Amino acid sequence: MRRLDRYVGKTVLVSILLVLVVIVGLDGIAAFIDEAEDVSATYTFGQVALYVLLTLPGSCYEFIPFAALIGCMLGLGQLATSSELVVMRAAGVSIGRLTWLAMKPTLMIAVLGFALGEFMAPRTDQMAETQRALAQNPGQSYSGRHGVWNREGNTFFHFNAVETHGVVHGITLLQMDERQQMQSSLRARQATYEGSYWVMEDVVKTNFSSWQNTLEEHATLRWDTGITPELLSLVIVEPGQLPLADLYRYSRYLQQQGLESEDYQLALWRKLFQPFAVGALVLVAISFIFGPLREGTMGFRIFAGVIVGIVFRTSQDLLGPASMVFGFPPVYAALGPIILCLVAGTLLLMRAR
Repeated sequence: MRRLDRYVGKTVLVSILLVLVVIVGLDGIAAFIDEAEDVSATYTFGQVALYVLLTLPGSCYEFIPFAALIGCMLGLGQLATSSELVVMRAAGVSIGRLTWLAMKPTLMIAVLGFALGEFMAPRTDQMAETQRALAQNPGQSYSGRHGVWNREGNTFFHFNAVETHGVVHGITLLQMDERQQMQSSLRARQATYEGSYWVMEDVVKTNFSSWQNTLEEHATLRWDTGITPELLSLVIVEPGQLPLADLYRYSRYLQQQGLESEDYQLALWRKLFQPFAVGALVLVAISFIFGPLREGTMGFRIFAGVIVGIVFRTSQDLLGPASMVFGFPPVYAALGPIILCLVAGTLLLMRAR
């Protein structure tokens, strides 16, 4: 039995890894082609390649559920096509045991993927966004294409890039009053964090009043704020690319500022439940192999896996915004597709017995 366990587990594991390599490779090629359109004297092909390479861990994490679904279909489908599953069933191996044998390697992949998305992908994604912003916007630039906006109280601020050692490039600050009328605007080439405040360099500030506007220029200017480099580094990447602790911390910060935090709460629940999503999708794949796709071709199994994956991802993408529009908790939006897959996979397996 141990030899059988290793054989089934190895077949499924190798199929999942091969599918993951193909999907991530295709996504990397597409990303390189897309980024190559922005090649310039400062943003070279080498830097484009570095950017794509740094985003690969995040791509691996994102595509693990999809790869587990299709890989499990292909691995078990290969055993079904060669009649090995029929022999195993004739030898007295139950569907429940075969399900568990196929689940074990996928759960291992899910745990490794969770660790990848929690500890490695967030750092490499932040590094990728920072190096691209710095390459596309040299030090003298005040504005940038890939910068982000944020808010603290009545101050709206934009920045191009954040370096890990506490240096921010391309800063714009817009100060509003209680009626949301602009009081001043400020631009700075860069700012350095000094422990409890920022020192901005090459500052140009415009003060607005009802009768005249005044312009000030400063070589350096102190900026007192509770915003830290760690906090800024959270907003340069998508919520789904952040680790759980940062998602929780930043969603609390947004709530304290009176801002919407549903995006970050939804990303937190999705990341927390991703191992369960992998298990649910694999259960659907197993139920297909023992049920409607038992006699199907390899191409049709791939097609079915792609369709199931698209439906699963689309349902996630629809339920997320729906939770914000209709006001139900984001945890339900994250759990809904998973529960649906678990129910569908369980029912199909029960019919296959």
